Parts: sequence; C-alpha cells; structure tokens
Amino acid sequence: MGRRSDVRENMLVSAIMLFRRRGIDGTSIGDVIAFADAPRGSIYHHFPGGKPQLAEEATRRAGAAISAEISRQLTADGPMATIASVVDLFRKELESSDFESGCPIGAGALEGGGTPGARTAAGESFTAWESVISAGLWQHGIALDRAESLASMVIAAIEGAIMLAKAQRSTHALDRVETELTMLLSGLL
Repeated sequence: MGRRSDVRENMLVSAIMLFRRRGIDGTSIGDVIAFADAPRGSIYHHFPGGKPQLAEEATRRAGAAISAEISRQLTADGPMATIASVVDLFRKELESSDFESGCPIGAGALEGGGTPGARTAAGESFTAWESVISAGLWQHGIALDRAESLASMVIAAIEGAIMLAKAQRSTHALDRVETELTMLLSGLL
C-alpha cells in the first residue's frame, strides 16, 4: 500500500515540476511517467481521468502548498518579508532553470483548454492567495477593502513579472515589481 501512494505522489510532484517548465499543454503523460520513474500503466490506475485529472490535482496541490507557505510566512514575518520571500522563491526558480520554470498555478490558468479542471483549480488557488494576503494586510492595519484590492494587485504583479522574466530571460521585471510593492506597502503599514 505504501508503494501505491509513493507512485501517485511522485507523479503529482513530477507533474507540478514539468508543468512549471513546459506548461500543461507541453507536457505529455509519457513525460510525467518518465520523470516520476513510474510504471507505464500507473497513470490511469492512479488518475483514471487521465491528464485532465492529473493537471487538476497537481494544480490544486501546488496552489494549496503555496497558500500554506504564504499564510505561515505572513503570521511569522509579516507582509513585507512575505512578499520579498515569494518574489525570491520565484526569482531563484527562474534563474536555476535558465528561465524555463515559472509558476505552476500560472500554467493551469493560462493553458488548460483540454484540462478545464486545472484552470478552475488555478482560479481557486489565486482566490485563496488573495484571501490569505488580504487577511494578513488587514491584520497589519489596512482597511479590508483596500487590503483585498492590494492582495489582487500583489498577485497580478508577481504573476505578470514571472511571465515577463521567462520571456525576457531576466529577473529585471520581477526585481522592479518587488521594489514597487515594497515601497507601496511600506507607506501603508
């Protein structure tokens, strides 16, 4: 029984990593099986819905993990340090992958024509991130309406900067977004 869940877990983690680099549409089931070093028939055993199910579950898993980390950091370190940490996480991911790897939730949002569950999961993940960030800003004295608006802007700015960084093969846009968000929030907190 332990082996079964290990194979499933390896396939989910492999899918997340591959979707970050290649996107959902650019990743085949065979790619996931090979990357996870899983038995050939295991994908349909663990994901009877095939690639759409795998993409949805991988997007949900990645979204929940990032949401939990944002929440943990907001509680421990506050909004400014959390935003710096999130930006740094993506900066390191971009640089270490030679600008191939981005956000796994962005992959679900931008693609997913054949995997609508992944797009739905991405939307739910972004909504969860907005809620967590806005709650953190509100707890640091920003009015709730303003905190909700800022949370949307933070996510949109970082996700957009990731896309620019991949296209431009530079973290310049991400660096600028971090600087601007830091200046904006430092004036409000």
